[in-house]
Amino acid sequence: MAERPPTTPRPETIAAIATAPGRGGIGIVRISGGGLAAFAAALTGKTPAPRRATLAEFRAADGSGIDSGLMLHFPAPASFTGEDVLELHGHGGSVVLQMLLARCLDLGARLAEPGEFTRRAFLNGKIDLAQAEAVIDLIDAASAAAARGAMRSLQGEFSQEIRRLLAQLVELRTLAEAALDFPDEEIDFPEAADTLGRIERLLAGVAELTGRARQGRLLREGLRVVLAGQPNVGKSSLLNRLAGDELAIVTPHAGTTRDVVRATLHLEGIPLRVIDTAGLREAGDEIERIGIARAWREIEKADVVILLVDARQGVREADQAILARLPPGPARITAHNKIDLAGQRPERREDAGGARILLSAREGDGIDLLKQELLRIAGWRPTESVFIARERHLRALAETHGHLQASRAHLTRLELFAEELRMAQRSLSAITGEFSADDLLGEIFGRFCIGK
Repeated sequence: MAERPPTTPRPETIAAIATAPGRGGIGIVRISGGGLAAFAAALTGKTPAPRRATLAEFRAADGSGIDSGLMLHFPAPASFTGEDVLELHGHGGSVVLQMLLARCLDLGARLAEPGEFTRRAFLNGKIDLAQAEAVIDLIDAASAAAARGAMRSLQGEFSQEIRRLLAQLVELRTLAEAALDFPDEEIDFPEAADTLGRIERLLAGVAELTGRARQGRLLREGLRVVLAGQPNVGKSSLLNRLAGDELAIVTPHAGTTRDVVRATLHLEGIPLRVIDTAGLREAGDEIERIGIARAWREIEKADVVILLVDARQGVREADQAILARLPPGPARITAHNKIDLAGQRPERREDAGGARILLSAREGDGIDLLKQELLRIAGWRPTESVFIARERHLRALAETHGHLQASRAHLTRLELFAEELRMAQRSLSAITGEFSADDLLGEIFGRFCIGK
C-alpha cells in the first residue's frame, strides 16, 4: 500500500508563472486547486468551457485590464495534477506576468513551491515517482539521447519494467506466505513452486534492468574527465580538440595554464565534463601553487583521469610519480600525445597500467581511439531502449538484488525466505514511490523549478 499523505477534497489553490523568466511571445500562469471555474469567472468575467481555449481579458480588482489572451480549464480529475487546473496564456513580459500572478494571489491562491504541481500529480496518483523525476530530467536534458530517455521514463517504460518484476515477486511471496500459513499440508514448497527457478529469473530481470538503468544514469549525469600531466604535454590542445573550439590558451611555454578550464561536450549522447588543469610539477610561484592544488582537487572528484605524456619521451619518472599519487577511484588512461612529432601512428595498447592511447591533439590523429576508450570505461552500449535513471534507482535495484540472493540461501527456512522477499519488494517499490519518506520527496521536488 502506498505510504502517501491523503489529499483533501478541496485542495489549497496554488499559482505560479510556468514559463521561463525574460521576454517572450507568450507567458503562462498556471493555477491548481479546487473549484477554479469560479476563480476564472472572478478573473475574466467568463466561465471557461472544459479543455477549450477561451479568449479572455484578465482583469484587475477594479475591473481594469491587466492583459488579454487565452484561458484553458482542465477540470479534475482529468488534469496534470488531478485537481482543477487553470492556465492563463498572456504576453511574455515579466512585468505583466507578475501583475497577473499578483491578481491570482489576491483571489485566494498562494505562490506554489518548487515542483509543487508535479508533486500533487504524484500524490494524486496521476504519475509515479520515477515519472515525476523524468519531468525534470526532460527539462534538463542536455542531448537528444537524454531527452529521448527521459521521455521513455515519463511515458512509464521504466515503471512498467519495475511493475513486471514486482508482479513476479508478489506471486512468489504469496506462495511462500501460503506455505507458512498451512504448514501441515506436507508440500515440498521449494520444489512445488519452482522457487529456485523463479528466484533466478527475478535475479536475471533485476540485473538486466540495472544495466539499462546504469546507461540511463550516464545520459543524465555523464562522466567527469580530468586532463592531468606535466606542463607542456598538450592538455590544453587536447581540450580544444575534444571541444572543437579554442577554449584554452595554447603556447609553447610550460605553465601557460594556471587554473582549471572546463568544457562540456557530448559523446554518443553522454555528457563529458572535461577539465583541463595546471601542469603538475614543483610550483615556481604562489599562483602556480594554487593552480596545482586545484588540479589535484579536480582529480579527486574525477570519474576518469587522462594522464598526458609526451610521446617522444614516454612515461618518465615524474609521470610515474603522478600515477602513484592518483586516487584509486577514477579510471585511468595514459595518452601519449604529439605522435606527429615522434613519427608514430595512432594506436591503443593495454598493459598492467591500463589503456594507453597514442594520439596527436594538434592533428586529431587517435582522438577517435580516445573517445572509444571513454565509452568503454563508461560501459556504454548504443541502444534505443535506454531510460533516464538516477543513483537512487541503482541503489534500490542493488538492494533488491541483494535481498533476492539472500532469499536463495534460505529456501528451506521459510520465515527468513519470506522476509527477504518482503524486503526485496520494499526496495523495488521505492523506485516508483510506493514506499517513500517525506524527506526524500522534499529533496526530489525541491530541485524542480517553480511552476512545474
